[in-house]
Amino acid sequence: MTSRLFTHVRCGPIPMPTLITRLWAGEVPLGRVFWQYAMIGGTALNVVATLLAMALLAADAPALLALTAFALPIPYNLFVLVAVWRSASAYEGPRLLADLGRVISLIWAVAASTL
Repeated sequence: MTSRLFTHVRCGPIPMPTLITRLWAGEVPLGRVFWQYAMIGGTALNVVATLLAMALLAADAPALLALTAFALPIPYNLFVLVAVWRSASAYEGPRLLADLGRVISLIWAVAASTL
């Protein structure tokens, strides 16, 4: 009875990579990473963080707290930039589109993280 109890237990790595792992490895299609995760999701996240920082300043919260709220999306911005960059390397379409995706996402990440 005990031997049957452990027959379905698996050891080792999870066979299907997570979305985060796939994004980091550049395994998600460039169009999806660029539009869904960088331009739409990233912009929305940065707008929310900026509004939160402005609200904190308007409420006379400590400036460091507002700055922290504003800076919260920076790790996400860098992660998505790497994901776009790596997905562009795997892109099988026109090289110009892959390069444009890289350049635009770099400009976006810098602007979103500093403005």
